[in-house]
Amino acid sequence: MRVRTRELPAGTESTVDPGQQVSALLTQLPSADNVLAWVRDGDGLVGWGVAAEFRCAGPDRFAAADAWWRELQGTLDVEDEVGLPGTGAVAFVSMTFADGPAESVLVVPRVILGQRDGRVWRTEVGGPEATPVQTVRGPGLVRYAEGQHSVTRYREAVRTAVRRMRGGELAKVVLAHDLLASAAEPFDPRFLLAGLARRYPSCWAYAVAGLVGATPELLLRRNGSDFSSRVLAGTMWPRPEITEDELAAELLASAKNREEHAYAVRSFVDRLGPLCAALEAPDTPEVLRLRNVLHLSTDVRGRLHDDGSLLRLAEAVHPTAAVGGTPTPDAVRLIAELEGMDRGRYAGPVGWIDGAGDGELGVALRCAQLAGNTARLFAGCGIVADSEPDTEVAEAGAKLIPVRDALEGA
Repeated sequence: MRVRTRELPAGTESTVDPGQQVSALLTQLPSADNVLAWVRDGDGLVGWGVAAEFRCAGPDRFAAADAWWRELQGTLDVEDEVGLPGTGAVAFVSMTFADGPAESVLVVPRVILGQRDGRVWRTEVGGPEATPVQTVRGPGLVRYAEGQHSVTRYREAVRTAVRRMRGGELAKVVLAHDLLASAAEPFDPRFLLAGLARRYPSCWAYAVAGLVGATPELLLRRNGSDFSSRVLAGTMWPRPEITEDELAAELLASAKNREEHAYAVRSFVDRLGPLCAALEAPDTPEVLRLRNVLHLSTDVRGRLHDDGSLLRLAEAVHPTAAVGGTPTPDAVRLIAELEGMDRGRYAGPVGWIDGAGDGELGVALRCAQLAGNTARLFAGCGIVADSEPDTEVAEAGAKLIPVRDALEGA
């Protein structure tokens, strides 16, 4: 296949609602079919159409996806006028949390639009693509119902996990539950993307194979031998009787949240460290402030021993303690036992990779899996021995708010 990237004149921001701006990239998506996106603060990538697609499952899914992407490179005739990360052929990536039964997905779009540091480009794979432009429409009234793992079952799962942690079985486990949404009209991923990007510009708004969300957590960014990551764990949400600054101080002083965060950072460093020539992880976390929650956050960066594949690096660190637990193998087994549901691609790596092996992968949080008139929403919390079931239920509810608001257009 022929792949051609050419630079475009920089455009101006477009508006979705009067007075509210969203990335111009997202406004260029022509239809609700095959929507692909990874956008933050206006920069990023969007795509549509399918030039190539790969699906896989099982414990070797990262290796299989990496091998397919490397093999595909040999079949491409690439003409790249721009030469930035994200130009040339790009695969949008969404990997499952667990080994199965759901499938991981890599999609190479027919058309990719990108923007970085004021430069804008268009990539066409396999020749020009003419796609009719369809109006973005909201779904109308949205109704909710319990998913595979109800709130009642989630509360009991947290209670069971706390008891077993106090018995010394493990130190931390991240448990999730789901919520089903339905509407009279099909859910348009462009409507959900625009709503999330507008409300949470500091998060990465993404869409791959119907999984749409906005994650605050960057699993890995690779640029040659350099990498960076943003580890999040430990959460509080706004309360009317306390200011945001007071809440941030309370979060930093919380032994429970600091313990949960320390597990996540240590897990990441221990697992990626052997692959690094240099690695920096601050001892003290910062507070990431979002509209609905505050998180403890640590930015990790370093340099790899060699130009290791982004997908194989992701395999080395997934799942981190932030979405799995500590010790990770014990936590993943307990998740399967207590949740009793297939997470699919929720909490798995999501993002993009280019032909040079550069790219960005986040953790698929704050998301919904869209399928026609239905959407399945997910939210989870890190559970440690000091966790209170009712508090964890409230935290998970707070984490569902971004997607619920964006689905409803609130």
